[in-house]
Amino acid sequence: MTDADQPTEVSEEQALETAEASVPQELDETQPSSDPGGEKIDIDLLMDVQVNLSVELGRIRMPIKDLMTLNHGSVVGLDRSVNEPLDLMVNGTLIAHGEVVESQGKFGLRLLDLVSPGERLKKLK
Repeated sequence: MTDADQPTEVSEEQALETAEASVPQELDETQPSSDPGGEKIDIDLLMDVQVNLSVELGRIRMPIKDLMTLNHGSVVGLDRSVNEPLDLMVNGTLIAHGEVVESQGKFGLRLLDLVSPGERLKKLK
C-alpha cells in the first residue's frame, strides 16, 4: 500500500468545515455545476426525485400505560405553544419553520424562515 492509499485521520470539526465549504450557497439551475473531481453535476437529473414533506405540530413522550388509556375525545398536550412556528420536515430533516394558513379549503404552511445548510449539518453531529 502506498502513502496515497493510506487512510488519513480527519477530525470531526475538519469534516464539518469541509462539508460546509462544499455546500453551494445558491444553485443556478440553468448551469451544470462541477464537483471537486472536475465532473459535471447536472442538477436537472434531481428535479423529478420524490421527497416526503411533513409538518410537525409538536411532540410528547409518554409511557405505554398512559398511551393505552387514550380514547375518543382524549386531548394529548404537545411540547409546543400555540404561538410557536411549526417545523417543515423533508424526509425527516428540519428544513424550515412556518405558520398554518388556509388555502382553498385546505391547510397550508407559510414559510417564515429556512434552516441554513450549515445548521442542518451541525445537527447531524
